[in-house]
Amino acid sequence: MPSSNSNAPASRVRWWILTLLFLATTINYMDRIAFGFLVPEIRKDMVLDDRTYGYMTSAFEMAYTLGFLAMGKFIDRFGTKLGYGMAIAWWSAAALFHALARTPLMLGMNRGLLGLGEAGNFPAAIKSVAEWFPKKDRAFATGIFNAGSNVASMVGPPLFTVMVSYFGWRGCFLVTGGLGFVWLAIWALTYRRPEHHDGVNSAERQYILSDNDTGTEPEIGWLAALKYRETWGFAAGKFLTDPVWRFYSYWLPVYLYDVRGFDMKKVGWVLPFIYLMADFGSIAGGWLSGYFIRRGFDVGKARKMAMGVCAGCMPLAVTAVLFDNPVTAILLMSLATAAHQGWSANQFTTVSDVFPRPAVASVTGIGGCAGGLGGTIFATLLPGSLIPLIGYKPIFLTFGAFHLTALLLVHLLMRDLKPVRLQENPVGPNR
Repeated sequence: MPSSNSNAPASRVRWWILTLLFLATTINYMDRIAFGFLVPEIRKDMVLDDRTYGYMTSAFEMAYTLGFLAMGKFIDRFGTKLGYGMAIAWWSAAALFHALARTPLMLGMNRGLLGLGEAGNFPAAIKSVAEWFPKKDRAFATGIFNAGSNVASMVGPPLFTVMVSYFGWRGCFLVTGGLGFVWLAIWALTYRRPEHHDGVNSAERQYILSDNDTGTEPEIGWLAALKYRETWGFAAGKFLTDPVWRFYSYWLPVYLYDVRGFDMKKVGWVLPFIYLMADFGSIAGGWLSGYFIRRGFDVGKARKMAMGVCAGCMPLAVTAVLFDNPVTAILLMSLATAAHQGWSANQFTTVSDVFPRPAVASVTGIGGCAGGLGGTIFATLLPGSLIPLIGYKPIFLTFGAFHLTALLLVHLLMRDLKPVRLQENPVGPNR
């Protein structure tokens, strides 16, 4: 049982939980980005042109899209401990299977298995943040764990560069898959909800529940969640903005190889710099909305102001492809990844702002599904077909308008980001 000493300073178990979420997200993205970075080595073993590469990334995206719906409902039904554990066990096993692939078909199938499992990361992590942090801290907490995706992109390339010289590209997948099972053991041994965690004292528990979001409303599945206008607003935002991040994740290494003429060593330091800036963006974006809240703005206005700052950076950032100077291009690409991650930290948090805790994973799953669908269309299928015909520039430049369009849809559909009550009629006049 939690400690009952009300005079003791608040314990800090929530930061340990956040550390685990950060590490899981880091492992999740290392498994994901390894494929794009290792393309030159994989091409030595099998035929892998741009069109085939597009099909393989589409296999991941389509599985990721479907997996979000199932994972969101599963995690709301069985809780974060079991749900997160099952997800990381699945995707870590799929990462290990990559090392066994002998043909593009086998590799594509393994990409699909990886996508199904990785879909569980964000619904579980967002739900965990809603369970462990009050609203004023959630965007900042989300920004921290979401920064794991950027850390993976920073440490992954130099790590893979070293490992591939000793163990080959297959060994890289063995390492990342094994890390997932190490995390799983720690999670199983240490994770409890706040009300059942021995390390949480009454002061920390009171702080966690300081916004009176007790999560006592009934659970709903994703079909019921679709009746709410706010769900569609979150999903629309994800549909338009997730493809931008995925495009950078999948195609930026290939672009640097094929268009900029970088070798693996150059890419190995350029990508870490770009994603280090994304780390700063993720944390700064989450901090910014919290700053606005502490300055007296209501939650909805604070979130949308922070998202507006990030969205406004994107049209400038995508002009990177117009500059021959590699330093200028890299700085602008860094701005793009930083702005997106700042946007993402706030967009994810809108779910727990609007919906009570029992519905958070289901709604996040719907948004993730929409993001996966957008990613399949705009980040894999279309680029795989269009890049051989028109090159990279038109695609990069088009993405500059996606976040601003998403902000408009979020504003129209989610409006003031006021909390909904699940027992209300979702098709009534207030919905």
